[in-house]
Amino acid sequence: MSTRGFRVGTNVWRLRSAIPRLLLGLGLLLGLQAAPCAAFYLPGLAPVNFCEADRETASCKSSIAIFVNRLDSVESVLSYEYNIFDFCQDSEKKSPSENLGQVLFGERITSSPYKFSFNKTETCIKVCVKSYDTANEDQEKKLAFLKKGIRLNYQHHWIIDNMPVIWCRDMEDGQKYCTPGFPIGCFITESGISKDACIINSEFNKNNTFYLFNHVDITLTYHRESETNVGIARLVTARLDPKSYKHSDENHLTCDGPPMEIPGEYTDKLNVTYTYSVKFEENKNVKWASRWDYILESMSHTNIQWFSIMNSLVIVLFLSGMVAMVILRTLHRDIIRYNQMSSSEEAQDDFGWKLVHGDVFRPPRCPMLLSVFLGQGTQVLIMTFITLFLACLGFLSASKRGALMTCAVVLWVLLGTPAGYVSAKMYKTFKGVNWKTNFLLTALLCPGIVVIDLFTMNIILWVERSSSAISFGTLISILAMWFGISVPLTFFGAYFGSKKKQFGSPVHINQIPRHIPRRAFFTKPLFGVVIGGVLPFGCIFIQLFFILNSIWSHQIYFMFGFLFLVFIILLITCSEATVLLCYFHLCAEDYHWWWRAFLTSSFTAVYFFMYAVYYFFTKLQITGITSTILYFGYTMIMVLIFFLFTGTIGFFSCFWFVTKIYSVLKVD
Repeated sequence: MSTRGFRVGTNVWRLRSAIPRLLLGLGLLLGLQAAPCAAFYLPGLAPVNFCEADRETASCKSSIAIFVNRLDSVESVLSYEYNIFDFCQDSEKKSPSENLGQVLFGERITSSPYKFSFNKTETCIKVCVKSYDTANEDQEKKLAFLKKGIRLNYQHHWIIDNMPVIWCRDMEDGQKYCTPGFPIGCFITESGISKDACIINSEFNKNNTFYLFNHVDITLTYHRESETNVGIARLVTARLDPKSYKHSDENHLTCDGPPMEIPGEYTDKLNVTYTYSVKFEENKNVKWASRWDYILESMSHTNIQWFSIMNSLVIVLFLSGMVAMVILRTLHRDIIRYNQMSSSEEAQDDFGWKLVHGDVFRPPRCPMLLSVFLGQGTQVLIMTFITLFLACLGFLSASKRGALMTCAVVLWVLLGTPAGYVSAKMYKTFKGVNWKTNFLLTALLCPGIVVIDLFTMNIILWVERSSSAISFGTLISILAMWFGISVPLTFFGAYFGSKKKQFGSPVHINQIPRHIPRRAFFTKPLFGVVIGGVLPFGCIFIQLFFILNSIWSHQIYFMFGFLFLVFIILLITCSEATVLLCYFHLCAEDYHWWWRAFLTSSFTAVYFFMYAVYYFFTKLQITGITSTILYFGYTMIMVLIFFLFTGTIGFFSCFWFVTKIYSVLKVD
């Protein structure tokens, strides 16, 4: 199969159906947009037509505007709005509406002063001039902040016609490396070490010097959609190449000469002129529906993805073989033998999982907490499945910024009912009577932990003036959604769950607990729990690398087809590993399986956290105590979510397995 053949999450963007509009209508009715939305956009549904200025009509426009997003860095978790840096500002400052996901991710898109006309080549056009005088305290602070941004390698993120503008450069191995962002500048250390982008130009060679990229060469490629209407075109690629020029005369710009230097210890006046050049090229091969493919040129991860899938399938086949052997051979033989016993004396001489039939459904310790975890885990599991399924179909593509997070939050809010229902019914099965307390803990415990963590992180972001800081109004909106929608829905689910009949036990529960015999080391609970999380983690660790890259290294994640397949494999692996270990423990006459079933698969979250620690120290360049706290603060939220839904998968798989095997026994 070819690379593009499997790219489900990319190619299905071309769907032209009414479903996205219905989903948008539901979102608007629920008030989920952070601001009024003027139009709905999905790739393949709303192309923008361009034409030359002398042919401009109502159906096509000639003006092209660049929008700018937040600036971020691989060396810092903190992101900043474009307007905080002393770059050229747009006098009108138009900002498109932001959805909930964009607000939570800290995206701040605004207009820029970079504007030009379609198919009109321009060279070395002045945008603005910025002056710095160290005698002026305000200008000195702006220059110091600009130097800090260069030192930490902060990246611009520009947008043209809803496409990220990418920067491509040739690597030493002959391959081309492209990234949806370009640096503010680069820095040569006092010892003469070239940092980051300084290696691209031999003129960047002075020690303790900052080089500012104050010029961009923009190349836009367009496609004529119709030969009959030759004036209409659509943009299909947007690239740029950042340059550094010291413009000596702002009235006679040539965009040539020495680079724009900012000495590390600057004590004089400094003028910076920002310029741009733009050219247009026609491409007859790339159509508008496939225009995002150019962003994937440098992301040659498909072979690694197939290796990940094959690795996961091997683990699944191994576990499936083990489970089949247990169920079809050992377990089936045991059930036939137990049911053919003619006397109680024969049964007393036997051993194994059948002997604990009178205790296996005895309520566990801490039934309240376990039922709360199961309710929340069900909520997160359904939310994750639906979100990934929609992303796989292309409805949550990268071009619809913030759609993935918005969809996840909306689904979590609306899925309070199954959370309350599962929690209340399991609590009733555990012989619990305080269903109101159960409802409150289900609605408040785990979400409360997440909200407290987010609020703590948000205080740090407020202090640092980061664009990722959530405004007070947005926090109030999130709390209103939680208490106004999720909590009432959880109450309704808990109410009906407490009224429903509990899950029945296929065997009678003894009055006196059975003594558990001395266990070998490999049958002890801790050993089983630790081992149980290894195989599920082995299925996901490669995908986990790309997910962490997209979050912390600001890469575009597009392989939702692979991700959804790995998610299904994870469900199967967690189920089979938990069932297998549960059977072994029952054979050792250990009937305390409730919590063990949950913790066996949820221990994968511990390996998740360990991998996140490894990733932080070996793959990231993050520096500073603030960024470190933010990294691990957000990581703990992901670990908690992973802990809940993997544990829920293992528990209900084991619950079904135990109920099934004891229901076929003929017990007196």
